[in-house]
Amino acid sequence: MRATFQRGVRLRADVTEKDSFMQHTRKYREQSRQFLAQAEQELAAGDLPQASEKAWGAAAQMVKAWAAQRGMPHQGHSLLWGAVADIEEQANDPEISRLFGVASRLHENFYESNMRARPVEYGIRDMERLVEKVEALL
Repeated sequence: MRATFQRGVRLRADVTEKDSFMQHTRKYREQSRQFLAQAEQELAAGDLPQASEKAWGAAAQMVKAWAAQRGMPHQGHSLLWGAVADIEEQANDPEISRLFGVASRLHENFYESNMRARPVEYGIRDMERLVEKVEALL
């Protein structure tokens, strides 16, 4: 079994785990796309908190897909932000962090319900762009 280290975390990568990584990657990728579609539906129905949460979910799931593909831990917001920093570095694209910041704001809106329709709509468009950028790295 081969072990690698990334940001102080020990990661194992043998054949069985690589298969598992790919299964998780596929699952997260599909869920991301499903959440994007649901965000559009919720926006059209006028449910802004749900539209916001689905858009956040789309971003988070695609970041998880990227991390899972590499065998990186990705449970929790802190680890997602670490993965986002790595994605930004790999892509040499500073917009990645900005877009994930928008995702976090949308996630907050689920709890606070203080955004109007237009900013939620713009946020969903940003999540479409983020999902496409990260998916292109898979």
